[in-house]
Amino acid sequence: MREADSEFIEHLPCPHCGSSDANSLYTDGHQYCFSCGTYTPAGEDAPTTNRRERQSRMADFVSGAVTALGKRKISEETCRKWGYRVGDYNGQTVHIADYWNPEGTEVVAQKVRFPNKDFTITGKMKEAGLYGQHLWRDKGKMIVVTEGEIDALTVSQLQDNRWPVVSIPHGAKGAKKALSKHLEWLLGFDTIILFFDADEEGRRAVEECAPLFPPGRCKVARMADFKDPSDAHQAGKSAQIIDAIWGAKVYRPDGVLSGSELWDALTTDDELVETATYPWDGVNTITHGLRRAELVTITAGSGVGKSAVVREIAHHLLREGETVGMLMLEESVKRTARGLMGIALNRPVHLDMTPWAELPEEERQARRQAYEAVIGNDRLYLYDHFGSTEVDNLLNRVRYLAKGCECGWIILDHLSIVVSGLDDGDERKAIDVAMTKLRTLVQETGVGLIMVSHLRRPSGDRGHEQGAETSLSQLRGSHSIAQLSDMVIGLERDQQDEKTKDITTVRILKNRFSGETGIATHLLYSKDTGRLTECRPEFVAREEEDDDPPF
Repeated sequence: MREADSEFIEHLPCPHCGSSDANSLYTDGHQYCFSCGTYTPAGEDAPTTNRRERQSRMADFVSGAVTALGKRKISEETCRKWGYRVGDYNGQTVHIADYWNPEGTEVVAQKVRFPNKDFTITGKMKEAGLYGQHLWRDKGKMIVVTEGEIDALTVSQLQDNRWPVVSIPHGAKGAKKALSKHLEWLLGFDTIILFFDADEEGRRAVEECAPLFPPGRCKVARMADFKDPSDAHQAGKSAQIIDAIWGAKVYRPDGVLSGSELWDALTTDDELVETATYPWDGVNTITHGLRRAELVTITAGSGVGKSAVVREIAHHLLREGETVGMLMLEESVKRTARGLMGIALNRPVHLDMTPWAELPEEERQARRQAYEAVIGNDRLYLYDHFGSTEVDNLLNRVRYLAKGCECGWIILDHLSIVVSGLDDGDERKAIDVAMTKLRTLVQETGVGLIMVSHLRRPSGDRGHEQGAETSLSQLRGSHSIAQLSDMVIGLERDQQDEKTKDITTVRILKNRFSGETGIATHLLYSKDTGRLTECRPEFVAREEEDDDPPF
């Protein structure tokens, strides 16, 4: 029989310190004095360590009596098993928990707990094992690890003080260090159950400690209604503690799910994702529309018409009753507003430089109505800024538009200007940082972000201004734009071809939602209306040919 498995028999006088009853006799014949710390093996009359050394170590230890803990519903039998006592310290009634060394030969430290839940440590806690470690064999089927001494006593008592339970000495914050120190001993058990408090610190401690153990051997016990085992026991819900232990789940890191756990999720309707449409049916057919919490990148060469496209999208969303935020960094808020009014009027009013006072009353009324319809309705928010801006400042504006103004959709035109003013000149790195932060912000706020980005010049003689085909590899600065975007839409237009220079090809380069890519539609720009409408290029070219004289 190992000494750690023996049971207490009776109190005896101590021949070393003179105490009348602090010396304890155990079933295997060994003795231990809780007054002077002298340990006497079975069949020997002398201590195994120097008496003076032990007396010096024990000089600061607090003595007390074993008694039931009524409020905690812990029996005297359990307290005696664990050596948990109630005593007096500086005039206050305290609880005393003895910490033994890992070998189980002597008490090396005490945790003294005050009524207000503060505690003090006496002795050398660095030399101590886990609380209760000395009570159990070095191996077994299962062991429960709790966050506090009272929790350990509670779990032990509910299992008739027969099944191994230990506690960590310094709470959740010191859990990983404590378990790492005694990992070899813990690995002597087939299953290690972590029964930490159901609070943020306890959950964090589980995430830190569980990876210490081989996969499949660590389980996590949780209760839905109580913070810890002691609270449940005091509330008369002890059965929940046992259920938590025997129903403990094998630890898996966050995000790793077993297929056997997915049926309920598969048969439950997902929470509906708020969606909207693009102004053009061909784009909607391939993309299946716009969705909140997605990042859409619209890209093209210089002068192709990216800003005109996003203004059409913004106008469409506003007419559909959505709330939109626009950060148009290459134009003034007046230019943006006039562009939106022009779309509403089907006239490019931004090209009309007639002073307001000289406009006919009918025109002024029409513009006022257009303004009220798409701009002055408290559903459009514009960022009044021109040129470069710091990334963090921009992110704060986007967050405010999403949370403070409740914008469901935000348009950012364009990314390159956001990072163009950085001092270090490393555009690739700056775009990586900006894209990562924007992607995180989209997930955080649930906003739908429509962002404009420039393209690098393609290889060869034909540039984007001549209608060169767009591709993900041409995105300017960094591959993070393609990687972190949910949708990438390329615009292509040959600005030099007299027959097709007003036709823009819309190509879906990436589609995380459905995987469908390719040409979605063609948009015809009308100089008369300033609008972009869907068309079939072959018919447009044929009409222009028909206008030519026959001879």
